Amino acid sequence: MAFSPVYWLYSILQWILAKIFSPEPPAPGARLRRPKIAIIGAGLTGVSAASHCVGHGFDVTLFEAEGRDHLGGIWSQVNSTSGLQIHSVMYRFHPAVTWEGGYPKQNQIVSQIEKLWKMYKLEDKTRFNTKAEKVYKDAQGRWIINNPSEGRFDGVIAAIGTCGDPKMPHLPGQEIFKGQTHHSSQLDNVEAKGKKVLIVGGGASAVEALEWAVDTGAAEIKVLARSDKWIIPRNAFVDGLLAFNIFGQETLFSWIPETILRLFFYRDLKDIAPADQGLFTETPMVNSEIFNQIRAGKAKWLRGDIQEVQEDGISFNKRGQGVPKGGPGHTTLVEGDIIIMATGYKRPSLSFLPDEVFEEPYGPPRWYLQVFPPQHPSICANNCTYVNAIGTVGNYHIGIYTRLLLMFLVDPLTTPKTWWMKRWIDMTSTLKSLAPTRAFDFFTYSELIYWFCFVVLINPFRWKWAAFVFFGIGSDLPARVVEKEDKLRNGLGYEKSYLN
Repeated sequence: MAFSPVYWLYSILQWILAKIFSPEPPAPGARLRRPKIAIIGAGLTGVSAASHCVGHGFDVTLFEAEGRDHLGGIWSQVNSTSGLQIHSVMYRFHPAVTWEGGYPKQNQIVSQIEKLWKMYKLEDKTRFNTKAEKVYKDAQGRWIINNPSEGRFDGVIAAIGTCGDPKMPHLPGQEIFKGQTHHSSQLDNVEAKGKKVLIVGGGASAVEALEWAVDTGAAEIKVLARSDKWIIPRNAFVDGLLAFNIFGQETLFSWIPETILRLFFYRDLKDIAPADQGLFTETPMVNSEIFNQIRAGKAKWLRGDIQEVQEDGISFNKRGQGVPKGGPGHTTLVEGDIIIMATGYKRPSLSFLPDEVFEEPYGPPRWYLQVFPPQHPSICANNCTYVNAIGTVGNYHIGIYTRLLLMFLVDPLTTPKTWWMKRWIDMTSTLKSLAPTRAFDFFTYSELIYWFCFVVLINPFRWKWAAFVFFGIGSDLPARVVEKEDKLRNGLGYEKSYLN
């Protein structure tokens, strides 16, 4: 690899971050203390959360429904050509992660997950082929996963993510198509050189499939999208600015970034830009190459509805900009040899959690900080309740959420009460009542940071934990304070902390 000063500086930055913020792995044979955390899912979020817990001296058990080959979650199951659409500086799911470039591919992402899994000695703490069917409390108030033989736990982190099995809907007439049909996640052994490729779908999976088709030498590529989605540049600075909208919603000033994107990014392709949907309403696609391929004539982006599949392609009702789904258009045959179903993934279910956490109006994602059900602050559904956002699901907030849970469990004076958790949800819903989406259905990363700061600052007993919660440092001092508080707590008849 040729020397790159930018990559050299990035490497130095990653080394510094790892040295300062990575918790020390436990020594061989070290006895980890309570609280003990059950982590459901051994994907990126689960392994990262487990690493933070173990690194700070707390015991964990990971429950993974699939086998060892599923370590890494959805990243272990996608194409080898899959990679980050956002810059890796925005995908630092643990301080010890060391990327080799701006947009790493699938194998490098999985290797970093495996690196954490081994670094923090999680091999003996992971139970593969163990699906969480039921989570409930015993008579002493400790959590049980499935049955008591699996152990008892003080807290639960649900880390099942938002992407499960590939979603493969049946298209009318699909059985008479003479060519091949594949899901966008299963393209490693597909040959598309010199062929006409039809990509069904208009989301991030479609963009990734388009890049794959270009790289494999497809003769023609056409994306058949039912609706328009915002596309933003593959630029960490621009993406960071867009995520800086602390209100987490469309505002009176949202027209400014939307207009700038149309003028300087879409330019001659403004017809693809959404006409009736704001930027801060749905997760945008992050890609710069797609416009280059369209302008070069290597790809076309068609908006409309699929009528039916025919032997040589898809009968497609092409609609104009702003015409709603199912609206009037011009029906034409779009010829193709391969159909790629870029239709996403089924969302994993949180139904293993207690029934009361789904009671309206406080069902997910309307939870405290979006991840803590008001009925049970000892549960953290880390990266499971996400709907739409401008930011990333693979960043420092995984550690912050994990350390918030540890703080709640270790220090009873910091544990939020159900009534106050519900009031925070109500307050946030009121503040975002004018948003075109529901309050927790869309957020920005800066809004998430605001949430964290607010809940720490509003409770003086949490102040001593601030450095620990936000940066993972300084846990010894607040722990000593908690031990002193235990004497007062016990004297007043309150429950002692788990440190005792």
